[in-house]
Amino acid sequence: MAFSDDLHQPVLLKEVMQYLITDTDGLYIDATTGSGGYSCEILSKLGKDGRLISIDRDSEALEIASKRCPDERQRFVKARFSQISEIISQNEMVRGVVFDFGVSRMQIKDNDRGFSFLSTQRLDMRMDKDESLSAWEVVNTYDQKRLEEIIRNYGEERQAHKIAKAIVEMRKRSAINTCIELSECISMVVGRRGKTHPATKTFQAIRIEVNREMDEIKEGLKGAFEVLASKGRLCVVSYHSLEDRLVKSFFKDLHLGKRLLILTKKPLTPTPDEIRSNPSARSAKLRAGEKL
Repeated sequence: MAFSDDLHQPVLLKEVMQYLITDTDGLYIDATTGSGGYSCEILSKLGKDGRLISIDRDSEALEIASKRCPDERQRFVKARFSQISEIISQNEMVRGVVFDFGVSRMQIKDNDRGFSFLSTQRLDMRMDKDESLSAWEVVNTYDQKRLEEIIRNYGEERQAHKIAKAIVEMRKRSAINTCIELSECISMVVGRRGKTHPATKTFQAIRIEVNREMDEIKEGLKGAFEVLASKGRLCVVSYHSLEDRLVKSFFKDLHLGKRLLILTKKPLTPTPDEIRSNPSARSAKLRAGEKL
């Protein structure tokens, strides 16, 4: 099924472009292309000799992006962003790389992808549908201890023990097949308080496990820095504390090694106006640096 027409809105778009683009005829990489929001804006800033490589592991997202802003200066690559150093040849001078971590709104809204709390489809959460591990395997085959560790570490969920135990007890009766079955199981344990869905942190944790997101971020940042030319810019938008801590630590280590100039002493966050127009931007943080 195709994605919803309600495409993911790029967050902190103006700020990202201000830090990213330093040479309008240079080569840039959108390492998390999604539906192409950043890619389209980058292309609008580049001159006739500028080039853009747009990477994503989701083939459906790349198809949408290619139709959203077709341009002969752009090349699409289906790959994990951890493979960035394999994609770029040694003689290519990359002037900037942008990352926008997390799941896109169009993936969540496509019920067939199995990300949404309310989806009646089979648990999935794979960003790349060619991968073998899905949320179904995590929920139905991981033992209680491993589930608890994932939910606590990746979801920062204080009730991880209760949730993991409830999942294991429920699947003893029958497999937990759909997103809504899982979210209802969690809701019974956590209860409903406030505006945030009680399954939010657990779903985040399972999604991170399925897509190996923490390892991907570590390798992706490392690879991006390797391919950057001197004075090249690295811009990273993250959405939760786990991601931001990795980015902050990566930038700090390079800065202490006199290999990176940190351009954002504190991460930039969306304005109230942007949050009102795009509520999913509320937790976003932008960090930017320049390779020395």
